[in-house]
Amino acid sequence: MEGGVPEADMSAFRECLSLSWKNPYVLRLAFSAGIGGLLFGYDTGVISGALLYIRDEFIEVDRKTWLQEAIVSTAIAGAILGASVGGWINDRFGRKKGIVIADTLFFIGSVIMAAASGPAILILGRVFVGIGVGMASMASPLYISEASPTRVRGALVSLNSFLITGGQFLSYLINLAFTKAPGTWRWMLGVAAVPALLQIVLMLTLPESPRWLYRKGKEEEAKSILKKIYPPHEVEGEIQALKESVDMEIKEAESSEKINIVKLLRTSAVRRGLYAGVGLLIFQQFVGINTVMYYSPTIVQLAGFASNRTALLLSLIISGLNAFGSILSIYFIDKTGRKKLALISLCGVVFSLVLLTAAFRESEIHSPMVSAIQSSQFNNNNTCPDYKTALNSAEWTCMTCLKASPSCGYCAADDKFLPGACLISNDGTKKMCGDDHRAWYTRGCPSKYGWAALIGLALYIIFFSPGMGTVPWVVNSEIYPLRYRGVCGGIASTTVWISNLIVSESFLSLTKALGTAWTFMMFGIVAIVAIFFVIIFVPETKGVPMEEVEKMLEQRSVQFKFWEKRDSGSEKH
Repeated sequence: MEGGVPEADMSAFRECLSLSWKNPYVLRLAFSAGIGGLLFGYDTGVISGALLYIRDEFIEVDRKTWLQEAIVSTAIAGAILGASVGGWINDRFGRKKGIVIADTLFFIGSVIMAAASGPAILILGRVFVGIGVGMASMASPLYISEASPTRVRGALVSLNSFLITGGQFLSYLINLAFTKAPGTWRWMLGVAAVPALLQIVLMLTLPESPRWLYRKGKEEEAKSILKKIYPPHEVEGEIQALKESVDMEIKEAESSEKINIVKLLRTSAVRRGLYAGVGLLIFQQFVGINTVMYYSPTIVQLAGFASNRTALLLSLIISGLNAFGSILSIYFIDKTGRKKLALISLCGVVFSLVLLTAAFRESEIHSPMVSAIQSSQFNNNNTCPDYKTALNSAEWTCMTCLKASPSCGYCAADDKFLPGACLISNDGTKKMCGDDHRAWYTRGCPSKYGWAALIGLALYIIFFSPGMGTVPWVVNSEIYPLRYRGVCGGIASTTVWISNLIVSESFLSLTKALGTAWTFMMFGIVAIVAIFFVIIFVPETKGVPMEEVEKMLEQRSVQFKFWEKRDSGSEKH
């Protein structure tokens, strides 16, 4: 946490595991605070599956893409509000109280969603949940960071990311468990109240962050917590380092004007920290991760797998890979380094998005045809009106049928790759299609390349999760000078949620306007830009004590000729 500790001889991952018997108290702090990440992950995953059944219950949601995007993205809008006030709450009331307030809001939102009588009430519940998630997204890693020994700080903050992915995996399991239960999506969304209630109970038994306590003049209480966190031979050094850094922080605060955005940007260490931290979080979102997590079952359906249950099952596998990737990040984050891990991750993401683009493009080109004979086998009133009035109906494919109108669906032939029927999308035609043991499609079309798309999704998650899934959060918990950490953390979290909102609010509309293939290609281009951003702007914070990060940023100048070796003696200040 505070002060300089020599780099560990063994990997931080192994040392982190050894805490289970050396100092379980530290793990207890990290796991309890990390439940905030579990809430984040659960909300991300549960809505992706619940949305399939919400569409089935509310026909206006099924017919209106913007309403589906609103149900997903209003939680993100709430998270923007939660993140924007979260920095102030964390600094004013403490990290612990910030987490408890976030849990309370999440609990209230989950109850509202489970009892929702229509889309409007559901959206209201999503806003409450979003505010809670936004506050927890910055409070949890901040608490863990300030209550962790330096050598395992990265690994324990990565634990928060692991719990995010664990929450996503858990949500898909629960979604599958309730697919045949009465109320389906209500149970899926309502169960989210359980981890929120659990964290409230756990946090009430834990102390406040020692750094926050020391900052507020509660020195003895802070010292007693540090004695539980560090081995006896390290405690005095940590206490002294904490005292010096906080005294310096207070002295600077008393001798300077009130913090504002102009002062932040005029301070070189803060400005460079914001470039790196905020930039990483923006790219984390704009390479498309939350389109995959919020709309994973929908993407699986776009790849040609029609069944809701099949889409959820395949999404569960993808979510499991995400959780596995987070475990890898706990091992690699302090061994490989933040910057190198982010670069490896982004290179893999680019490859995966190229594969996804190719797979979806081939699916669009080779979409099964619509057959007039197949369509005529159903009552004429059941044929899609757009198909009946089209001048070029002989050229229609399944993709043409689904894009023609939200009220059209495609009933595949017995061999789903042969021409099928374009029909009105309602429960009656869906039942008639199913009675003939034929697959019914409203999202994607039968495709021989669907498995290639699934492989692309799996590779995307495998590469993204250990690197870009974790590195931006770890860097943001480390990179800001001590006095500005709460404010800068709030700026960073607000930025990530705004970016998340833009991407998640536009994804379905982009796939409808451009096609799924070109949408993934756009994400791939962003990932290429992100590689150069990381090389140029992001410093390596591996093994650097928090008190030294500010000095490193003050001495570090941006050098666009990144391939040339820097002369440390000529760095600009």
